[in-house]
Amino acid sequence: MKKIKYDYNKLKGRIREYYGTQENFAASINISTTSLNNKLNDKKKNNFTQDEIFYSILRLNIQPYEVAEIFFKEKVQ
Repeated sequence: MKKIKYDYNKLKGRIREYYGTQENFAASINISTTSLNNKLNDKKKNNFTQDEIFYSILRLNIQPYEVAEIFFKEKVQ
């Protein structure tokens, strides 16, 4: 099965808005900056876990209707 590529541009914008840097945000959800960067850039099969999505929603004040657009929008090839 082919891996789906996701577009995290809205998530990156929300991170900048709320935390200023990816490093600050990564610390708030208890993952390394490298791990977050790999997830945001869709590298090394690093997908967000359910816990990471849950804590991201809380920390970034993401509304339920925004979740699909922020975490599950497919990247246009």
